[in-house]
Amino acid sequence: MSTPLQRIEEVGVVPIIRAPSPDHALRIAEALIEAEMPILEVTFTVPGAAEVIRRLRVGYPALLVGAGTVLDGPTARAAICEGAQFLVSVTAPPDVMSLGPQHGAPVIPGAYTPTEILAALAMGAQVVKLFPAELGGPGYLRALRGPLPSLRAFPTGGVSADNVGEWFAAGAVAVGVGSVLIRDAAATGDHEGLRRRARELMEAVRAARGARR
Repeated sequence: MSTPLQRIEEVGVVPIIRAPSPDHALRIAEALIEAEMPILEVTFTVPGAAEVIRRLRVGYPALLVGAGTVLDGPTARAAICEGAQFLVSVTAPPDVMSLGPQHGAPVIPGAYTPTEILAALAMGAQVVKLFPAELGGPGYLRALRGPLPSLRAFPTGGVSADNVGEWFAAGAVAVGVGSVLIRDAAATGDHEGLRRRARELMEAVRAARGARR
């Protein structure tokens, strides 16, 4: 059976859910599941995020559910208690980095500069979230992997179906996709558009990874 990180790398893409309410988040999650997305990240910017995670774990046992924007120990504990299977942050908070693995929930910390990346690796990170990825683009990741060839990077920010191939060509092991995918689905209720974008993204990821192999 795959570990959460292995599963993320196998699938190659993690949709990131930000929404103004638990109900909106669940409806977005359901649309993504209908589009055959097997992994979801629910950020703690969503009101009641822990409850959303619990309901997804109960309702969809085969779904891999992670918690995003986990910035401190109490948030990590809340996420893990409700069933989060992996944790993602924008930095590498020491208490989050230690708590996650203790409870079987690997942490993907955020970093951007070489100094930040090395600090995250020193704290035990196996995969590092390159954020905000759009600032340097795929060329920046390619440059980082010159001196850091073993870096397992998870670019997040600005990744889309149009450019995901460039990210995998630059060495990404998987990508995180949020607003580019979700857009205004919460406000408009356009879940059919969301499902269409999710399918297009999955196809682009499969094509990119197939070409890389």
